[in-house]
Amino acid sequence: QVQLVESGGGLVQAGGSVRLSCAASGLTFSSYVVGWFRQVPGKESEFVAAIRWSGITYYADSVKGRFTISRDNAKNTVYLQMNSLKPEDTAVYRCAAGSGSSSTRTFAFYDYWGQGTQVTVSS
Repeated sequence: QVQLVESGGGLVQAGGSVRLSCAASGLTFSSYVVGWFRQVPGKESEFVAAIRWSGITYYADSVKGRFTISRDNAKNTVYLQMNSLKPEDTAVYRCAAGSGSSSTRTFAFYDYWGQGTQVTVSS
């Protein structure tokens, strides 16, 4: 069975940093595009970042220059380093793996999803 498990979330002060991890079992991330989305209750999921097998990365304009997505192939894990955090970054962050034909920035592209980890940024 495929399982994605996020970790690393918590409470952080504005301006601080957090690194999220997404560990996979049942699949190898090298065969997929891996992305991060975030969601606030009552709102749709928002694309944050994604990374292709080639190393090409994509970022939402709201996080560009502050967040960095990366892979550790040996650990089958994808990371999201979040710096200069703002209160508006507060959300549940979910990782996903996909190989669809749609844009990597869209929800429909992804086939597998983690349960999410909460990140709360205090003001």
